[in-house]
Amino acid sequence: MQLLKRIALFAIVNIAVMIMFTMVLLLLQSMGVIVPQNLGFDAGIALFFGFSGAFVSLLMSKWAAKTFMGVKVLDPNAELSGYDRWLLETVHAQAQAAGLKKMPEVGIYMSPEVNAFATGPSKSNSIVAFSSGLLSKMSQDEVEAVSAHEVGHIANGDMVTQTLIQGVINTFVIFFARIIARMVATATSSGDSNNPNGNIMVFFLVNMALQIAFGFLGGLIVNAFSRYREYKADAFAGNIAGRDKMIAALRALQRNSQAIDSRHPAMATMKISNHPGWALLMSTHPPLEKRIEALQRGQ
Repeated sequence: MQLLKRIALFAIVNIAVMIMFTMVLLLLQSMGVIVPQNLGFDAGIALFFGFSGAFVSLLMSKWAAKTFMGVKVLDPNAELSGYDRWLLETVHAQAQAAGLKKMPEVGIYMSPEVNAFATGPSKSNSIVAFSSGLLSKMSQDEVEAVSAHEVGHIANGDMVTQTLIQGVINTFVIFFARIIARMVATATSSGDSNNPNGNIMVFFLVNMALQIAFGFLGGLIVNAFSRYREYKADAFAGNIAGRDKMIAALRALQRNSQAIDSRHPAMATMKISNHPGWALLMSTHPPLEKRIEALQRGQ
């Protein structure tokens, strides 16, 4: 029910903003300003492609993680080693403490990187995966904290929320790019009665250029939310596993940040640690030191 409410809220906000923008364009048209036609068509195209791509990615996220990262899922009904059994029970105990009604799958992927991630289309259909590098280089207390961090992402509904934000961003990128491109194409073909909607090639080139530019700017918003959710997941882990354990886990990540698994770059935003970009605005994760400071302040 919460998932449906969240989707409905984002959809209503998205549609409301587009309606307001359309009304502004119609007002400008009544004042003699040349504005593009087919606004409803452009809005429909933007909504469809903006959200469909984001939701397809979400629905496939769990399968993609297993396939591209080679995640081996631990079967709770199978004979497991003592450590694997402890890992499975730790994740499930934290999930129960977080109020999850269905336990996430727990898996391990072979990689020298010290990392872990959580993904899945919903709280009831998720997976928490750990790299073999993390399990071999971190203590059990540190692994427990990392596990709580990933369970926090699931409990907070971060994957769904990020998908909705990405869908809204995609919609506006496509919509505004098409509107501006149509205006430019119309202006460059004025007087040509055979092309009332403007030069098709101009429309295509301008549309593509604007989608790239707007997409870059929109990505900054998505990255900002990604950084915000890392702080929230750290705080969640501090409450569930203990603040000192979470700080120790982040310091362990600092000591082992050299190895990077680049088999599936799209998974980077889901992991507990990711190398910051050339600027903070481009990074999906805050600097580890900032995350440690936030925990020490009790945030």
